[in-house]
Amino acid sequence: MTDRQRPAGKPGWLRRRLPSGPEYERLRRLLQGRGLTTVCQEAQCPNQFECYAGGTATFMILGRRCSRNCGFCAVGHGPDGPPDPEEPALVAQAVEEMGLRYAVVTSVTRDDLADGGASFFAATIRAIKERMPATLVEVLIPDLQGDWTGLLEILRAGPDVLNHNIETVPRLYPVVRPGALYSRSLDLLRQVKRIAPEIPAKSGIMLGLGESSEELFATLDDLLAVGCDILTLGQYLQPSPAHLPVERFVPPEEFQSLQAKALARGFAGVAAGPFVRSSYQAEDLYRQAVERQSEKPEQTDNATAYAGCKDL
Repeated sequence: MTDRQRPAGKPGWLRRRLPSGPEYERLRRLLQGRGLTTVCQEAQCPNQFECYAGGTATFMILGRRCSRNCGFCAVGHGPDGPPDPEEPALVAQAVEEMGLRYAVVTSVTRDDLADGGASFFAATIRAIKERMPATLVEVLIPDLQGDWTGLLEILRAGPDVLNHNIETVPRLYPVVRPGALYSRSLDLLRQVKRIAPEIPAKSGIMLGLGESSEELFATLDDLLAVGCDILTLGQYLQPSPAHLPVERFVPPEEFQSLQAKALARGFAGVAAGPFVRSSYQAEDLYRQAVERQSEKPEQTDNATAYAGCKDL
């Protein structure tokens, strides 16, 4: 908690109409007919039409119930059944039917699975690439409980971006992300750059949970130190009265300032704003990172990088 008075209500800049109309309904029926879930719809994301129009959508695999109970997240938690073995193929079919140029695949956290769901991420990447070779695939993965063998399996499947959200500053982890470890999330991103340095590493932070400016910039420096290339900064919004309250609504001009400062600090691509979420402007951020990476000295090739990971 902070000693600042909590805001009484959402400011005007956070008011935006939710999507509707025939195109939205067509996509909703397509996904529903395949038994698939998109974070875009589950979270009622106001950006989803902008993303759909840009050829991007975010799919959630491994079920709808999470094995953890984070204080910010509206996803249900508790036991869930085994994942649907047909899910990777169904996601790939939906990517084709939606004509996506850029697909983001995320999941609930499944600590109950032996590999944390890594094999399903890998299978989904391969299924999309086989059906839609030109489509870029970003995966937003949980921490896999520190199982870097599972991470290696995901990276070997060839995602174009590996995203893992740090979510908040370390002081707030016990309240915001119980069951997660700040050091483990940082280590995951570090391992991405060790195993596959040519794949952009990405992370995101929610603002307005009580973090100080000093804590935020220290976290940005931690991310840069482990090789994080792409950063998203967005406003935390309370899903229900049972979730963590919003400590502060960050104004748009402050987000603009943070974006400029993060870029100056060394991130290859940054999206920052009240409505920014992990997959917002994902393709543009990817291309910025690739362009920035091309300006760096030549990276180790895949074969050499993977060969160096026998101790994982």
